[in-house]
Amino acid sequence: MSGGYTVFLTAGAEADLADIHGWIAAHRSPEQADAFLEAMLAKVESLESFPDRGSVPAELDAIGIRDFRQLVAPPYRLLYRVIVDHVFVLLIADGRRDFQALLERRLLSA
Repeated sequence: MSGGYTVFLTAGAEADLADIHGWIAAHRSPEQADAFLEAMLAKVESLESFPDRGSVPAELDAIGIRDFRQLVAPPYRLLYRVIVDHVFVLLIADGRRDFQALLERRLLSA
């Protein structure tokens, strides 16, 4: 059953998924890469029904920006924004990276 929201993966989020999938396939196994992709796509799909369940990223909350939310599937973080009945997945990245710098480059510089 689909929910009331339409979910879009931005080009940046699609590239993130492809990059991470490729890295896991090359450094671990194709099976683990496919499992990662399935898990992330299930998270994305869940946003159709429950977009408000994610938390505001602490890095953004600290500077007063509360327009973005995240779902966490350790060690990965999926950042998105809800606009009316649309959900835009903007970023999927390893949470062990310098997330503050990543957010500034990908979300705040646009």
